[in-house]
Amino acid sequence: MKRVFLFMLLLASAGGLFAQNSPSPDYGFRLGLTAHPTFGWLKAENGKGNGLSLGFSYGLLADFNFAENYSLATGLTITTINGKSTEINPALYAPAASAAAGYDLKYKLQYIELPLTLKLKTNKIGDLRWYGQFGLSNDFNIGAKQDAELAGKGLVNDQAIKKYTRFYRAGLILGGGGEFDIDTHTSITAGLTYNNGFTNIVKDNGRSVRNHYIALNLGIFF
Repeated sequence: MKRVFLFMLLLASAGGLFAQNSPSPDYGFRLGLTAHPTFGWLKAENGKGNGLSLGFSYGLLADFNFAENYSLATGLTITTINGKSTEINPALYAPAASAAAGYDLKYKLQYIELPLTLKLKTNKIGDLRWYGQFGLSNDFNIGAKQDAELAGKGLVNDQAIKKYTRFYRAGLILGGGGEFDIDTHTSITAGLTYNNGFTNIVKDNGRSVRNHYIALNLGIFF
């Protein structure tokens, strides 16, 4: 966690340096805060996903505005991606079970998320401008738990599975929304983001599970 706080401090320091050289609120560096829900689901190669699960994300936002309508958007958030699946004989629970045994699982994974995206903005319409966002999500696993059931019978609840999940997760980010100025240097932002995970999140040989989420983005830039 010391590294996380150091990174936050460096972002804040960089914001001060860019702000001193910024000719207007549209240029330079902008730092903000976010806290919003996520709606996650799973795609299991040896099974199926079972609907949406609620999670949460909070942390810092940062926009490096290199032109009036273009920004490199990043940040540092703690993001929970939950999801449910039915999978055939996951190695953790089924060393001696029937080959047809289907386990109902709920993954509860927490990541430090460092997105790298390009944000394209429209010209202002009054105090509002719209944006689209595209890029890469870099996620580092800091917590993993799981609930498991077999034939309606609970096996484990909140079992730690970090050593059975992969440390790094990559995802494709596609999103959009709007920014509304409430002061000369302050604006609120709201939008939707689709985060499509394309790396396997489990370590079991021969098993592939990918997690995805939609986020209802809410934040404020200073």
